[in-house]
Amino acid sequence: METLSLFDNLTSPQKPPSVPTDTATKHVLIFDVETQKSFQEVGGRQNLHKLRVAAAVCYHNLDQSYRHYTETTVLQLIAELQKADLVIGFNLLGFDYGVLQPYAGIHPLSKLPTLDLMDDIFRRHGTRIGLNALGQSTLGAQKSGDGLQSIQWFKEGKMDLILKYCEQDVRLTKELYEFGKRHGHVLYQNPHSHQMIKLDVSW
Repeated sequence: METLSLFDNLTSPQKPPSVPTDTATKHVLIFDVETQKSFQEVGGRQNLHKLRVAAAVCYHNLDQSYRHYTETTVLQLIAELQKADLVIGFNLLGFDYGVLQPYAGIHPLSKLPTLDLMDDIFRRHGTRIGLNALGQSTLGAQKSGDGLQSIQWFKEGKMDLILKYCEQDVRLTKELYEFGKRHGHVLYQNPHSHQMIKLDVSW
């Protein structure tokens, strides 16, 4: 395996924030959100708060359940996130929390004890890599769709498809986290050189 020298010309890594590492007896949640609208429909990424929740899925480690939410039940999700010992996701800080924040009132979700896998890898290694690329390289698994397809399903009233897709993303995030925690690294195949790169993590 190569080290991350292929990314040396990218943004300098920052020290990752400390997060709880002993999760064996803690209440850990892993979640993902799908939206009603696209960035194009709300005028760009600066209007993240206008995307609105279409659906969300959250994995609870204590009973190993996957719970489904829609916009009408999103306050239940927020209440559960606020009680968790650790919240895990992929791009939570850059996307999901911003979508949820209008429903949470004055309580900033970004202050919750959070492990954002995408952000953690960026801080350690200086590059942003998508869930699909990491899932394929590390687990031989990939996403079953994308956010734009999910938005189209919402417009067509196909909530069952959105929730199925969202749960698959949560499962992929969970398996990626568990692999990184168990082995101390995840894998990424450079799309240009096709070399497999080992990205060290401390989850």
